[in-house]
Amino acid sequence: MPRIIQKNVDWRLFVPALLISLAGLVTMNAFSGEEHFFTHQVIWLSISVVVFFLASSFDWQFLSRSKVLVSLYLATVGILLLLFGLGHVSNGAQSWFSFGGFALQPSDPAKIVVILILAKYFSRRHVEIAHIRHIVISCVYALIIAALVFLQPDFGGAVIILGVWFGMVLVSGISKKHLAIVAGIAIAAVAVLWLFVFQPYQKARIATFLHPLSDIHGAGYNAYQSTIAVGSGQILGKGIGLGSQSKLLFLPEYQTDFIFAAFAEEWGLVGTLFLLVLVLMLLLRIVDNARRSESNFETLFGLGLSILFGIHILIHAGMNMGVLPVTGIVFPFMSYGGSHLLTEWFALGVLSSMNRSHRIG
Repeated sequence: MPRIIQKNVDWRLFVPALLISLAGLVTMNAFSGEEHFFTHQVIWLSISVVVFFLASSFDWQFLSRSKVLVSLYLATVGILLLLFGLGHVSNGAQSWFSFGGFALQPSDPAKIVVILILAKYFSRRHVEIAHIRHIVISCVYALIIAALVFLQPDFGGAVIILGVWFGMVLVSGISKKHLAIVAGIAIAAVAVLWLFVFQPYQKARIATFLHPLSDIHGAGYNAYQSTIAVGSGQILGKGIGLGSQSKLLFLPEYQTDFIFAAFAEEWGLVGTLFLLVLVLMLLLRIVDNARRSESNFETLFGLGLSILFGIHILIHAGMNMGVLPVTGIVFPFMSYGGSHLLTEWFALGVLSSMNRSHRIG
C-alpha cells in the first residue's frame, strides 16, 4: 500500500464507515427481482471510497477563508434555486438534477456547506459568542438553505439542516439563556398557528404525521410495516435474504428510507446491536478528531459532522421503529443513493485530511 495513503488516511474513520456501507450492500443484495440496487450501490461505493482517499490527501486549509466560504454558500443557494426551474420531479418532490441515468440531489452537499459556514462564523466569534445576535445571524444562514430545501418539498432535509444549526449552537458556547428565549418564541409561534391559523384538515394532517401508527391503512402504512419488520427479526434475525416484509415488498423503499428495518429483520437484535456499535465507533472517532484539531474552525467542522450523522441515524432508526414520524431520512453510508454516499465519504476525507498532522507526528 502506498506510503502516502498510510500517512493521510484515518483508518479508524474509514473501517467502521466501510463496514456500515457493506451492511447496506448485503441487505440490498438479499432482494430479488428486476431492481439493480446492489450493482448500482457497489459502483457508487467504489467511487465514494476513491473520493475519500483523494480528499484525505488534499490540503483543505483554504476552506477556512471567508471569501471561499461565502462564494461556496452563494453558489449553493443558486444551485438550490435552479432546482425549481430545472429539477427533476420524483414522488412529488423536485429535489434532483437528472443527467440521463445519473441524478444529483444538491441538498446533500448543501448540509456540508451549512456546517462549514457555521463553523467559520462561530470560530471567529468565540470571545463574544454569548451575544444573542449570533443566534439570529447564524440561524439566518441555516434558515435560507433549510427553506429552499423545504420548498422542494423535502421536509426531512430541512429538519436535518435546522437540527445541525441547533446542535452547533449548543457546542459553540452560546448562552443557554438566550437560546431558551429563542426556543420560547418558536414554541409560542407554533401555538398561535395551531390555535388561530391552521384549519381542521391541516391539524388532522399534522396529527397523522406525528402519530403515523394511528392510521395504519393510510398515512401510517409505511411506519406500520417497518415496525413489523424490526420486531419480526427477534434475537438472531430471519437470515440473509429471508426477510419477508422487505423481500415480498410489504416494506416500501427498503433500500433507502427503511434500510434499517430491512437489516433488522434479517439480522435480528444481535446484528442490529453490532451495527449500532459501528455507528458509535465512527461518531466517537469523529468527535475525537474534532477535539484534537489545531483550530476552532476544524473543531467545529468535526463536531458539526458528528451532529449531522447523529441526527440522520437517530431520526432514521426512530421512524423505522415507529417512534418518530416518517420523513424520508436516509441512514448514512448504508442507504441506497449516490449523492448522499459521495457527500458523506467526501466529508470524512476532509476531516481525515485536517487531522493527519497528529497521525504523522
